[in-house]
Amino acid sequence: MTDSAVTLLILNGKGAGNDLVRTSVQALRDEGLTLHVRVTWEFGDAERYVEEAVSLGADTVVAGGGDGTINEVAAALVDIPEAQRPCLGILPMGTANDFATGCNIPDTLEHALALAIKGRPQAIDLARVNGDRYFINMATGGFGTRITTETPEKLKSALGGVSYFIHGLLRLDTLKADSCEIHGPDFSWEGDALVIGIGNGKQAGGGQELCPDALINDGLLQLRLLTSEELLPAFLLSVLNGEENKNVINASLPWLEISAPHEITFNLDGEPLTDTHFRIEVLPGVIQCRLPPNCSLLG
Repeated sequence: MTDSAVTLLILNGKGAGNDLVRTSVQALRDEGLTLHVRVTWEFGDAERYVEEAVSLGADTVVAGGGDGTINEVAAALVDIPEAQRPCLGILPMGTANDFATGCNIPDTLEHALALAIKGRPQAIDLARVNGDRYFINMATGGFGTRITTETPEKLKSALGGVSYFIHGLLRLDTLKADSCEIHGPDFSWEGDALVIGIGNGKQAGGGQELCPDALINDGLLQLRLLTSEELLPAFLLSVLNGEENKNVINASLPWLEISAPHEITFNLDGEPLTDTHFRIEVLPGVIQCRLPPNCSLLG
């Protein structure tokens, strides 16, 4: 990367007033780097800013926010022709920051921003859902999805990622399984699922490693099913703690299809998608991302 390289930082509006971000941006500009900043206000802004980054000849687009912001920026990058497609950089500023944490991106904003601009690019996978939706980290369905979508904003602000786990414990009385069929290459399952995790990354819901074997550069997704044969708090806790359980089903697949007799909501990096049928497929190495040398999601 040269001093003449251009970077565009797409900052979630919630973090626009962060003084540390302003200081970090100015420090990099003082080094001679060309760093533009844009702030999102509503859905669709990130896509527009990515297009602007291409017109500016940007080498890197940095997603400054949580998993949802990273998702939106990554999805917009896929639509850019490969020859013009900037690298993705990540500045974690969300509640859980599951993808950034799984990638071992630094917690401190100034170090994370420096990595997002100067780090070595790595080709990583992205998952496409029903042809036009994407996730970079994980898709979750079932009880886990209801918890992450229902956790109060005040609780998330006060407790961060652990708020999802606490809220889940408080809502164990609402445990309800989803009946569905799941098919993929040499894989078929039918039954009632308490939690469905489809991981490109390893963790979701504020740090729970739902798909511990997932990697972002292997051309595969890890499917992890928690069946509903034991609707007990002890079962849920054993899964979250990584203990062996006969009701946990695992598979690694390049694609899968999920069908249900009723609507199911999947959480795609924090963004809900409701339908009765889902086709989820890997797009191998489709974008470049600036990651640390110790990134645990690289094989």
